[in-house]
Amino acid sequence: MGTKRSRKRQHLYLSITCLMLFISAACVQFKQLPQAQEECTHLGSISGFIVRGDFEGAMKESQDILARSPKPPPGDEALMNMGLICAHYANPKRDYKKALGYFMRIEKEFPRSPFVEEAKIWVSVLLAFEKAKQVDIEIEKKKKELEK
Repeated sequence: MGTKRSRKRQHLYLSITCLMLFISAACVQFKQLPQAQEECTHLGSISGFIVRGDFEGAMKESQDILARSPKPPPGDEALMNMGLICAHYANPKRDYKKALGYFMRIEKEFPRSPFVEEAKIWVSVLLAFEKAKQVDIEIEKKKKELEK
């Protein structure tokens, strides 16, 4: 009847956005505390994990940073990285709902963080993505009903 729609374009846009936000998050430098300088090097190592495809290692490193320094900085950036890791297109264990939770947590726990606006954008993008998935599911159901 009709051709099957491809989601490649949708994933491409999400991937490009994820990469851009991750790079901007990794560029933030901390100058307030000596400990922040140490945490900054750990945050920089997260991108190395991602380049190697070690998303679990990147997540563990981010969780360690958050546990050691839950206040901003770098707790807010660690949460941002955790959300980006969960939403990353190449992550085989990608989980948009978890990513949504991390981004919402930034807004709730760190209202003055420089990452709040980015987190809000990600929340709206992921909610729109979930809504689009639901629409696709409904369309497929309607197609199956029409074929019967």
